[in-house]
Amino acid sequence: MQVTRRQMTGALAALPLLPMLGGCGARGGDALTIWAMGNEAASLPALLASLGRPGNAPKVTVQPLPWTAAHEKLLTGFAGNSLPAIGQVGNSWIAEMAAIGAIAPVPASARGLLDDQFAAVVDTNRIAGRIWAVPWYVDTRLQFYRKDMFARAGYAAPPLDWAGWKAALHKVKALAGDGNYAVLLPVNEFEQLLTIALSAGARLLRDQGARGAFADPEFKAALAFYKSLFDEKLAPVASATQISNIWNEFARGFFSIFLSGPWTIGDMKTRLPDAMQDKWGTSANPGPNGIGSAAPGGSSLVVFAGTENADAAWDIVARLLTPSAQLKFHQLTGDLPARRSVWRGAGLSSDPVVAPFATQLERATALPKVPEWERIVTEMQVVAERMVRGQYNVDEAAAEIDRRADRLLEKRRWMLDKGLAL
Repeated sequence: MQVTRRQMTGALAALPLLPMLGGCGARGGDALTIWAMGNEAASLPALLASLGRPGNAPKVTVQPLPWTAAHEKLLTGFAGNSLPAIGQVGNSWIAEMAAIGAIAPVPASARGLLDDQFAAVVDTNRIAGRIWAVPWYVDTRLQFYRKDMFARAGYAAPPLDWAGWKAALHKVKALAGDGNYAVLLPVNEFEQLLTIALSAGARLLRDQGARGAFADPEFKAALAFYKSLFDEKLAPVASATQISNIWNEFARGFFSIFLSGPWTIGDMKTRLPDAMQDKWGTSANPGPNGIGSAAPGGSSLVVFAGTENADAAWDIVARLLTPSAQLKFHQLTGDLPARRSVWRGAGLSSDPVVAPFATQLERATALPKVPEWERIVTEMQVVAERMVRGQYNVDEAAAEIDRRADRLLEKRRWMLDKGLAL
């Protein structure tokens, strides 16, 4: 589907628009601009400098954006015809950017950049049979756990099947004592339930992403397992805002497992006391009968539609994906490389803390590729929290999530009927 900028501007009229960055020279001419976010934006100038600049290559400038405003900035940049040549885009935003016509598909000449990458991450960027972005760095969520607590309970690591995992949690909770728990599952965060659902094989949406599939047996099994962790007092009924300091609470034994991504490794090394440094580790997620799944994350590089010097833009993307650039990028940011071969070169495959992320990424599952997904998953967690607090049983919660998802997907059904949706 192609949405005109006039239509997009109208759709965004209710949003507080950010001041537009100057787009002069960004989409063509003698310079190329990259929009990037956070730590990546801060490190990108040094990375580009280390790559050198071929004599005929245009100058590249980096415009940093805060993550909190990046999504809105991309939409208003499209509406105002002020997008740059290249951009860092969160993988969960690709479907939306493709649907509105903001990004160009990856040309045949650049598809070799997808070789040597994690299949689920690449699949996240495949919509309607076309690849729209090149993964730049990757992440996913898995277990951070107290090695000492599990060792005391008789386990070298958390078991990787649900029944064994839950049995181990009961033993850990008993050792932790009254007032403490085994696992932290903040009721205001969707990632934990989503991970359990993907591990159960839940498809989440059906009918070309036009209706919810939350009443499927797989999702209801995940919902029941999630609920049981609270019912059996293995997890506190608490939101993330009620945990004043996750590092202190983890160190004192309030919980012995929490889910997070690779960005947490540095925090563990700097925020936990020295006495705790040999007492924590990482592990893949459990599933019903073995290693579970997770959502693939990270960011990709896109070339925006309408870029005049597209060949030069794709050349910049290619240079940022070379093994040497990926290795340098990892050294600058700590981000996990998109290319598997760089994991070996960087020693990540043999790092006991980092290697489980590769294991989990190999078993990751791409999320539904509809622009409404972020709103749907938010509604999923709202209902799940109410279920945990006793408002719904499992069947009622599944039906309510479906109802809310179907309401959010009403426009998509209309567009599919008209042949307008990707």
